[in-house]
Amino acid sequence: MGRATRRGLARTMVAAGMAGVVLAGVSACAGDPANTPSASTTTPGASVDWKLPAGQRIVFRNTAAGDDFGRVASVSASSPHGKRTMTGLSCERVYATRDAVSCMSLNSASPIGYRETLYDGRGGELRFWPLPGAPSRTRLSADSKVAAWTACVDGESYANIAFATQTIITELQGTYYGPLEAFTFLVDAKPYTAVDLNFWGVTFADDDNTFYATAASAGKTWLVRGNLRGRTVVALREGVECPSLSPDGTRVAFKKNLGTSEAPRWTLAVYDLGSKAETVLPLKGNVDDQAEWLDRDTLIFGLPIAGAERDYNVYSAPADGSAPESLLIEHAWSPSVVR
Repeated sequence: MGRATRRGLARTMVAAGMAGVVLAGVSACAGDPANTPSASTTTPGASVDWKLPAGQRIVFRNTAAGDDFGRVASVSASSPHGKRTMTGLSCERVYATRDAVSCMSLNSASPIGYRETLYDGRGGELRFWPLPGAPSRTRLSADSKVAAWTACVDGESYANIAFATQTIITELQGTYYGPLEAFTFLVDAKPYTAVDLNFWGVTFADDDNTFYATAASAGKTWLVRGNLRGRTVVALREGVECPSLSPDGTRVAFKKNLGTSEAPRWTLAVYDLGSKAETVLPLKGNVDDQAEWLDRDTLIFGLPIAGAERDYNVYSAPADGSAPESLLIEHAWSPSVVR
């Protein structure tokens, strides 16, 4: 029985209440708006109406009430407050480039089921996989060749006490690297194995081999650097969640907990991979999202609208920590920048 199979069996035991480990304050699944599905579904094998206007765009999930709720939309990056262009695609989580789309969608409503689908830049379906539970995170490499996604196993967050994730990486039209739990994980240059080890929040470098992600076990989280072809993941530092690599590959934006494990208070911080310096952003909102880089100096991310159900806004903030967030796009979630 291989490492991934043994770990999957152990996770089933955890879900059944036979074993458990405290991961308080960790939020890859708990509290994610994707855990509350929309009414839209995706038809397997179908092409979708997908055509982005020219120029740099911000793609996102529309959360405004009405017939277009849950559909993927875009606005001009130079005029984000302007009119949004709707597509024919509905996703719980979405990430897009000019040449590809990763869509984590509701596949069936009764019983609830989810799927991950990769599309080309014309809306043609490339590949799809069933998901083990609710969508959490997804990313594409800048050249549209590699994709990653994270789902919550069995759709459970285990009340923010113990949870299981599955994170998959694959080429869009090539090698399927499979779940990160099957990679060799090194902490202080020594192999680390545990039944409660989880990965999520992948972000890609521009060589189609190096990636960064979050690993979590025994109440700790790590920023990790991965090697796809070497099938290894190495811990770099503790206390990092949901990394997002800057366009120039020199900095990582991430979620940082300023509170306690029992009462987390999430903000964003930026870690310089060269100097090891960390800059904490003075954000007012509780940011439970994987940030996206609008440009080399600006981060964008989603925040829930107070008092609203399943409705969010996208905000921007300078990556140098010089100012708090400002509203960028109303009624939007899961943003990505198409350059």
